[in-house]
Amino acid sequence: MTSFRFEALKAASNRKPVAVPEIGKKSEIFGSNVFNDKAMRQHLTSEAYKAVRSAMDYGTKIDRKMADFVALGMKEWAMSKGVTHYTHWFQPLTGTTAEKHDAFFETSFDGSDPVEKFSGSLLVQQEPDASSFPNGGIRNTFEARGYTAWDPTSPAFIFGTTLCIPTVFVSYTGEALDNKAPLLRALLSIDESATEVAKFFDKNVKKVTPTLGWEQEYFLIDDALAASRPDILQTGRTLLGHVSAKGQQLEDHYFGSIPTRVLNYMRDLENECMLLGIPVKTRHNEVAPNQFELAPIFEETNLAVDHNSLLMDVMQKVGERHHFKVLFHEKPFKGVNGSGKHNNWSLATDTGVNLLAPGKTPNSNLQFLTFFINTIKAVSIYEELLRASIASASNDHRLGANEAPPAIISIFIGQQLTKVLEELEGVSTGKLSPEEKTDLKLNVVGKIPDVLLDNTDRNRTSPFAFTGNKFEFRAVGSTANCANAMTTLNAIVAKQLIDFKKEVDALIETGLKKDEAIFNVLREYIKETKNILFEGDGYSKEWEEEAARRGLSNHKTTPSALKAKVSQKSLDLFSELNVMNNTEVEARYEIELEDYIKKIQIEGRVLGDIVRNHIIPTAFKYQNILIKNIKGFKDIFGDDYEEYAGEQLIILKKISMHVNELNAKLHLMMDARKEANVVESLEERAHAYCDKVKPYYDEIRYHADKLELMVDNEFWVLTKYRELLFTR
Repeated sequence: MTSFRFEALKAASNRKPVAVPEIGKKSEIFGSNVFNDKAMRQHLTSEAYKAVRSAMDYGTKIDRKMADFVALGMKEWAMSKGVTHYTHWFQPLTGTTAEKHDAFFETSFDGSDPVEKFSGSLLVQQEPDASSFPNGGIRNTFEARGYTAWDPTSPAFIFGTTLCIPTVFVSYTGEALDNKAPLLRALLSIDESATEVAKFFDKNVKKVTPTLGWEQEYFLIDDALAASRPDILQTGRTLLGHVSAKGQQLEDHYFGSIPTRVLNYMRDLENECMLLGIPVKTRHNEVAPNQFELAPIFEETNLAVDHNSLLMDVMQKVGERHHFKVLFHEKPFKGVNGSGKHNNWSLATDTGVNLLAPGKTPNSNLQFLTFFINTIKAVSIYEELLRASIASASNDHRLGANEAPPAIISIFIGQQLTKVLEELEGVSTGKLSPEEKTDLKLNVVGKIPDVLLDNTDRNRTSPFAFTGNKFEFRAVGSTANCANAMTTLNAIVAKQLIDFKKEVDALIETGLKKDEAIFNVLREYIKETKNILFEGDGYSKEWEEEAARRGLSNHKTTPSALKAKVSQKSLDLFSELNVMNNTEVEARYEIELEDYIKKIQIEGRVLGDIVRNHIIPTAFKYQNILIKNIKGFKDIFGDDYEEYAGEQLIILKKISMHVNELNAKLHLMMDARKEANVVESLEERAHAYCDKVKPYYDEIRYHADKLELMVDNEFWVLTKYRELLFTR
C-alpha cells in the first residue's frame, strides 16, 4: 500500500496535458448533437413539428400516430450522426441519472433482412425494471413495473453513439419515482399563478417561465492519487488526513492562472457541452487548491436541471480522458472551502420581461416589487421546507463552514432595497391620498435604479441573496440534483402568488384601485417578513441567537432538517398545487432518510477498514523501528540510554497512546453502529447514526491525523493532503 501511494505520485507527476483539438466556433457547433428546433424542422413533417412545438409550449399531448412520425424523424437524424442505440434518460431518486440502452437493430421473425426500427410507442413510453430504484414504499416489493414517459419539453440529445430521450419516471399506479415529474408540475403551477399576477401590470402576458442558472463547483484530483485513497473512491471525500501546511490561506488560487492540464480538461469539457447544447460560459479557479467552477447562461428551469444532471456525468467521462477524478462532494477536504451549486432563479414573461429586474417606469418597478416581496414572503413562510430541500449527508459538512452559508435560511437584499421596503411600509391603510400616490410613484417606486449598488455585495454568508435581477439560492450543495431545490422554490412562490392575488382581488372588490390594493397588501407583507431579512455575518454566534429570537429554524443536520418535508404545512402545499400527493412526499422523506443512513454507514465502515488495516499496522511498523533504535542505544549506553533516546521514547509513547485511543474509539463507533442498526423506526435510526455514530468520526480522525505527523513519511500509506491538493 505504501508503494501504491508513491507509484500514484510518480504517475501523477509525470502526466502530460492531453491535446484538445478545436472543433469549430462555439456558435457553429452549439447544439449539434441536440434534436432542437433546427433539427426538427429538417427531419419532421410540418404536422409532427407542430405537434412537438405545441407540447413544448403549451403542454398539449402528442397522439400515438403523430409520435410515430416524430420517432421516424428522430431516428433518421440520429443515425445520420452514427447513432446505434437509444435510451430513455431519466432521473430516479438516487440523485444521479439512469439509462438502459437498446439497439435500433431488429430482426424479423420470418427470416427477412434485419432492419433499424424505432416506433412512436418506443419513443413515448418504456417499461424499465423499477424494482432496484428507491421508491419509498410507492410500489409493491413484488412488482418490478415502472414507466418512463417522454418529456418533449426537454430535447433529445446524442451522447457517444446513443440517442438519449429525456423522460419522467413513474410507478405503475402513476406516482412519481423521479425528480423531474414533481418539478414539471411545480413549473406549471408557478406559470399559472405568476401569469395571473403579471396581468395586473400587462394584460398581454400569457406565460411566465421560471429560469435557472446554476454554478457547478468541483475538485479535480489525479485519478491515480484518487485510486490510492479508499475513502475518496468509496465516499467521495477524505475521512482522514492532516491539513496541508499550505492550503488556501494565501488566497492565491481564486481566479488565478488555470493550470495547463486543467485548462485542457475545461476546453474538452466545453466542446462536449457545446455539442450537447449546454450553454456553459464561465470557467475559473475557485478558492481552494484544485477547486474549480463552471457556470452557464441561464435557461428555462426544466432544461437547466437536465443540463446540470447531464453535465455531472459528462464531467466524469471527460475527466477519464485527462486522468482526472472529479469530486462533487460538498466537503471532500478538511480545512479548505467546500463546493456548492448556487441556483440563480428568476421569472421571465413571454413578452420578454424579467419580473425580478427593476424597470424604468413606476409601473414596471411596482411589478418588480410585487414579485420581489412575494418571493421574500414565500421564503419567510416556508424557510424550513427550503432548508429541507437542500439537506443531505454531504451538504451537512459544508453548511456554515469556510464561506458556505449557514443552515439558517435568511435573505440578503442590500441597503438600497431595504430602504425602499422601509418607505413602502409607511403606506397608509386603504385609499391613498393624491400626495401619497405621487410620492410613491415618483420618489419611492419610480426611483429604483436599474443597477443596484448591492449587486456586487452578495454577502457570502447568506443562503438566499438577491443579486440585482434574480435570487441566488446559495445553500444548494454541489452533488445535488437542482430539481429538489427548484421544485420547492417554485412551489412556495406559486402558492404565495395565488394567495397574493386573492388578497388583492378582495381589496379591489371593496372599492380600492388596483395600485392601492397592491400597495396595501405589500405593506403588510413587508411587516410580516422582517424576520427573514438579514444583512450581517451569518457565521456569528450572535446571528444564531438573533435567528432563534426571530423564530427561524436552525437545523444543522439532515435528519432534523428533513422533518419539515412531511409537516402538515408542506403536505398541504404540495397537494394543493398538485406537485406531489401525500404518498409521493412521504416516500421521498423515507428515501432521503435511508440515503442518509446508508451514506453515514458506508463512511463508518470505510473509516474502520482504513484505521484497522492501514493506519494502525503502519503505526506498529514505525514503532518497531523506534524500539529497535532504542534497544541499540541501551546496548551502547546501558542505563544512561534514556539521556540519548529520550525523544524516541516520547514519540513511542505518543504513538502508543494514539493507537490505543484509535482502537477504543473504533470499538465504541462499531458498538454505536450495531445499536443504530436494530432501531426499527427509520427516523430514529437516522438520528441514531447522526447523533450517536457520526461524532466518533471526528474523534477517530483526530488520532489518525496525529499519527500522520509522527510516522515516517516513507511509511505512511495514505496519499497526503499536500499531494492531493497541489499535484497538477
